[in-house]
Amino acid sequence: MSDILKKVNSPNDLRSLSLSDLLSFCDELRAETISIVSRTGGHLGAGLGVIELTTALHYVFDTPNDLLVWDIGHQAYPHKILTGRKDMMLTLRKAAGISGFAKRSESIYDCWGAGHCSTSVSAAIGMAHGLKHQSKQQKVIAVIGDGALSAGMAYEALNNAAALDHNLIVILNDNEMSISPAVGSMSKYLTKLFFSKPLLRARDFARSSLSLLPDQISRLIKKSVRSTKDMLMGGNFFEELGFLYIGPIDGHDINNLVSIFEKTKNNIKGKPILIHVKTEKGKGCNLDDAVGEKHHAVNMFDLATKKQIIPSISFPTYSKIFGSNICKLAETDPSIIAITAAMASGTGLIEFQKKFPDRFYDVGIAEQHAVTFAAGLACQGLKPFVAIYSTFLQRAYDQVIHDVALQNLPVRFILDRAGHVGADGATHAGSFDITYLSSLPNMVVMAPSTDQELANMISTAADYDAGPIAIRFPRGSSQNAAIPQANEKITIGKAKLIAKGSTIAVLSIGTRLEAAMRARNELAKLGINITVIDMRFAKPIDHELLLSICQTHELLITIEEGSIGGFAAHVFDFIQKNNIDIELKSLYFKDQFIDQNSYEEMNRISGVESEDIIRLTNHHIESAKLQQQQSKKLELV
Repeated sequence: MSDILKKVNSPNDLRSLSLSDLLSFCDELRAETISIVSRTGGHLGAGLGVIELTTALHYVFDTPNDLLVWDIGHQAYPHKILTGRKDMMLTLRKAAGISGFAKRSESIYDCWGAGHCSTSVSAAIGMAHGLKHQSKQQKVIAVIGDGALSAGMAYEALNNAAALDHNLIVILNDNEMSISPAVGSMSKYLTKLFFSKPLLRARDFARSSLSLLPDQISRLIKKSVRSTKDMLMGGNFFEELGFLYIGPIDGHDINNLVSIFEKTKNNIKGKPILIHVKTEKGKGCNLDDAVGEKHHAVNMFDLATKKQIIPSISFPTYSKIFGSNICKLAETDPSIIAITAAMASGTGLIEFQKKFPDRFYDVGIAEQHAVTFAAGLACQGLKPFVAIYSTFLQRAYDQVIHDVALQNLPVRFILDRAGHVGADGATHAGSFDITYLSSLPNMVVMAPSTDQELANMISTAADYDAGPIAIRFPRGSSQNAAIPQANEKITIGKAKLIAKGSTIAVLSIGTRLEAAMRARNELAKLGINITVIDMRFAKPIDHELLLSICQTHELLITIEEGSIGGFAAHVFDFIQKNNIDIELKSLYFKDQFIDQNSYEEMNRISGVESEDIIRLTNHHIESAKLQQQQSKKLELV
């Protein structure tokens, strides 16, 4: 750790530095951030882009008394280093360690916790009004990226901000990126703002001259600048919303940032301020392989060579299997369309984007729009595949209900990262999709147990035109080097008997089949043979097979990677409605949010592992033995 950074353990320490020390401090903070992530892995690029911005904000504003609200939190690593967590950073994204996002329970400096984007301005407005109601004068600063401006919630907040009287500053961190390069009209508009040289010259001339001129001439110059701006830009969008707009300014010029923030912080007079800052995502680090996403998320890497440490045996991820299979289907079916919300790489669609650019749509961080856009495509007889992480589809739930399910439109939902996600923790866990999708009329919900099943389900979804259909699969990789292609069309609602036993049956959905088979193998050593069924469908469930199993078994155990109200609820509903006398035990996620940990440990904590099946099986057998003993005693009496 470098000399100046060693002395800084809090924003108060930072404020004791001279302005001339800040440039060197920023260099050291950037180097320290790179060093930490080289040993932990994580979100690197976003933090490197805001080194100077983070430093200037903490240097000028009285944090934590003034409230600093980060959007998403990918960029918060330097903020954490500056706010008393420097010595804990090597626990980043590990069990019981530092979260990869801002987290209220972690530090007083984290006044807002988030893992989803576009929430910062809304939260900041709420905080500012909360302070106002208590007659408090703290400043509230929201930092939001240009990529987050593709989400509707950001506009709802910006629209509401100027209608209210509060001490609010919005920092627009404009790096022309979200995860992938930013898309849409707002990105183009911000670029236009930055490169409008005549406007910038007129503005700078006016600002430098106003203090030297009489009021009448000053007003004429202001009017001239407004006319020039209107002619070139059609009016500034943010000013039209009621913000005092400052910028664009160089987000890596620490002295200028400090100067502007100093002038701004004491000049809020009932009108929100928006400061447009241009930054470079990933500034100061060039890894050997990650380029398109500017080091959004990286593995651990060698600090000297900048080579990422990647396992020597690398099997294809489920995301890549999806991407390969949809490309294969699209070669012969021109009606297949792929849609993603700023996650082309994460959802495995890069290959599709290259091969079929006229049938690929990245709509930006706009999940609601993605779903309704897909519904519109389906209205015209096309086959839209909407690839969105399970946790992010939550943001478009009303559109899934109202625009897709209600109209029974054949939209294909590909839910990546279903279940626990390891280091990203609770904010990104796909815990609820089985519940929130299976409760909808017309919806079909599939969950593959293996890579081959995933390939088969993608092909099945492509051919299904009777209504909406979803495939949910976890973050993870195949156990096979080759990417499977579809070899079977699955009958909707048809389960698969994997192993036949007696008295006890495990109904597994998704990749919990592996845990079920481990339990079967362990129990077999004790002379206990259980039936294992891959249910494949959370909805509709295989009523015929389920009825047959209920007639020949004493205990059903369901297991799923999801919350209460999911697959198990549909099995229970079937049993209850058909007056079936059978014992049912269900394994699903506990009613709690699980912090970051390994995927395996998170499932163990949640109680959906093989040992949980074994526990329920043994408990049933012991209970049965006890009942038999009691019956014999009664017979003797």
